[in-house]
Order: sequence, then C-alpha cells, then structure tokens
Amino acid sequence: MTGARITAIGSYVPARRLTNQDLEQMVDTNDEWIVQRTGIRERRISRADEYTSDLCAAAVRDMMKRYGKSVQDVDMVLVATSTPDFSFPSVASIVQNTLGIPLTAGAIDLSAACAGFVYALHTAHALVSSGLHHKVLVIGADTLSKITDYTDRSTCILFGDGAGAVLVERSGSGAQDDFMGYHLGSDGSGAQHVYRTGLAEKVNGVELSGTGLLVQNGREVFKWAVRTVPQGVQQVLKNAGADIAEVDWFIPHSANLRMIEPICERLNYPLEQALYSLEAFGNTSAASIPLALDLGIREGKVRSGQQVLLYGFGAGLTHAGQLVRLSLDPQVAEPTPL
Repeated sequence: MTGARITAIGSYVPARRLTNQDLEQMVDTNDEWIVQRTGIRERRISRADEYTSDLCAAAVRDMMKRYGKSVQDVDMVLVATSTPDFSFPSVASIVQNTLGIPLTAGAIDLSAACAGFVYALHTAHALVSSGLHHKVLVIGADTLSKITDYTDRSTCILFGDGAGAVLVERSGSGAQDDFMGYHLGSDGSGAQHVYRTGLAEKVNGVELSGTGLLVQNGREVFKWAVRTVPQGVQQVLKNAGADIAEVDWFIPHSANLRMIEPICERLNYPLEQALYSLEAFGNTSAASIPLALDLGIREGKVRSGQQVLLYGFGAGLTHAGQLVRLSLDPQVAEPTPL
C-alpha cells in the first residue's frame, strides 16, 4: 500500500446569478422567507448551451492554472454527477477529450447524488493507495437548474449549478496517507423521497411523478439527514482513531443551513467551523462540498496540514464521510473570485 494525498483543487460556477429577489418574480416567495428557512441568498445558473461537462472542464482549468498542474499524466477521471450531458457517453469521457487527457486514462461517472463527490474521493483513494493508479482526477459537478421545476416553490429556491475538481496523487511508498478514515452508507427504503423519473414508474411501491424534473420530500430528507449524518460522522472518527476536537473544519453537503445547524449541535461541533457553499451558490449537489472546501482555501481559512471532515448525503438515500489531512501543493497563481 502507498500513501495518497490531495495535491490541488479548482472550482467553477456559471456567471448568471439567480437571486432571491429574482425568484420573488417567479413564484410565491420572498427573500426573508428563503433566507430564514435555508440560508440561501443566490445561486448560479448555467446557460442553455452550458452543460455539466463544460463546468467540469472549467473547474479543472482553474485548478491547473492555480497549482501549475498538468493532466497529461492523469490515469483515471472520475466525475460525480446526477446531471450528465447524456445518459451515455459519460461526462468523464467528454472531459477527457476536452482537456486532452491521454487515451490510456480510464474515465467513468459515479452516481451517488449529493454524496457523489465523497464517494468519488473514496474510490480515488482506493485506486491510488492500492498502487493501481498514480494520479486520479476527481470532479463533483451538477447543473441542477436544468432539472428543477421552477413552478415548485419548495424546490426551485434551493438548487444551483457548479463544479469542483481535485487531484489525488500517490505520495510514495511508506509516505503519509492523507486519507485518515471513512464511512459509507445507503438506505434505499427512502429512495422515493428524492428522485427524478427514469424508465421505472414506481420505487418501493410508490408511484412517481413522471415530469422528468427533480422531486423532493424535504421534510423526510431533513429528518433522515439530521439523524443519520451525526452518527456517520462519529463512525468516520472511530474508523480514523480521531476525536472531533481534532477536526479543523467540517464540510457537510450544502443542502440547507437549517439542516447543518442541528447536525453540528448534535455533534457538539462549533457551527463557525462548518464550511458551506449554499449562501452564494445554493444546493449544487455533488459540487457543494468541493465548492465549500475551495471557498475556505480562497478565503485563507483552510490551510495545508489541517484536518477536514467531509460528509455528503442525498438521494438514494446515500451518505459518505471522509476525514482527510490536507497537503496541497503550493499555489503558483492567486485564485480569481468566483
């Protein structure tokens, strides 16, 4: 076994902003109501001709510029997304071609909804630490605006578009492994609480709405997440042989600030040490955790050597946690504002 580490990070969000004031003109809602219930103030919306693969490529280019990295020696591309450009080919294959990544690199998409980025990181760690791969590109990206029902005020206030990318590289035989502990889980009995219809018409005996747009039972997801995530975090820490007091930053999926608050309370973890990307970008599904991590780095909060606990949760119902020690390579260019 060899060590693995995250060496670089990049992110991208579309230029168009959809503010709470904009939504006031679209559905029966208002800024105060949205902020009070979610903490979200605006979200970014992709152009009609801008797709998940475009956001992925832009996030990787940001990473390459800031860290002076090349993707010419990447040997696997993993993209976590629920909104691929096509059912097939994969977003990962499109990104491989767009960025000129060698034809010898593997390329696959992972579908674990809002837990997808952490699942992809876990997979990258396994590939690198086993010695099978040397350098894995991991991307979490979604264009949820393209599947959002903008007549449903309970969901359209939540979602936005974005992408985040990291490199997971081998740190050498006997070197420190920055992936300290993990925990994964899934409860398919709650599959009907967050879905987008496909070929099937029912799940768990429940008839699904056939709109092709995202449907969510927010109340049920809230109850499940507030119960499940604190337990999962404790399991991550147990598996890592760590204590929550050692965690410098907690980065849960940016679903809703009112969900993050009770999770931190149950963990007895300071809310001010929880990082989230929802205020400016909304719920970006697989992109929300890398966006929050990169925002923390851009703002000078998160630094190499610190311990960061990532926890994704969402449709499936899936969840995944990872405790990592950051050892990012030095930046060669200042990040531009998102």
